[in-house]
Amino acid sequence: MSHPPNPLASIAVDPDALESFYRQHLPIVRGFVARRVADPELAADLTADIFLAAIDAAPGYDPGRGSPSGWLYGIARHAVATQRRGEARAQRALTRVAGRRPLQVDAITRAQERIDAERGARLLYEAMSALPAGQRAVLELVALDGLAVREAADVLGISPVSARVRLHRARTFLGAALTCETTTPFTSPTEVLT
Repeated sequence: MSHPPNPLASIAVDPDALESFYRQHLPIVRGFVARRVADPELAADLTADIFLAAIDAAPGYDPGRGSPSGWLYGIARHAVATQRRGEARAQRALTRVAGRRPLQVDAITRAQERIDAERGARLLYEAMSALPAGQRAVLELVALDGLAVREAADVLGISPVSARVRLHRARTFLGAALTCETTTPFTSPTEVLT
């Protein structure tokens, strides 16, 4: 069984065929959109989108499945549904953001001051992450956990001399790293870590 010829295939390539199709179907598309959309600018945009989609889909039109008007209504329904889904996504995003109140200028200033005040600590943690694991372990046990060097050595299963050497190397490395990283004075790394 042969398929009937596609009367709409030409609107994708022939400007005269497109103009004729557009003039014939514009009133039904405008009416369809106007019944569903209250914003005139959105209605005009959707009408244009529907005809652009029709141009793209025209080569696939099957006259055996319905009239050109019915086919165009299907495209219009899809375009309006896509628009509504986009609006719903935008509304959900606005709802998520609406519960957050914007910071006042003085709150932003205080937050920036806190961030600036902690710059040294951020640099310290960044430099510590570059230490070898053994040196970092001794440094954390002594400087952060408050253990004596001998206690840190016991925890790590190394001699107290090895622990002191690792701690010295870690402090030396951090001192050099932080001196290079910052030009603003703050408590020296060895003071912070003792």
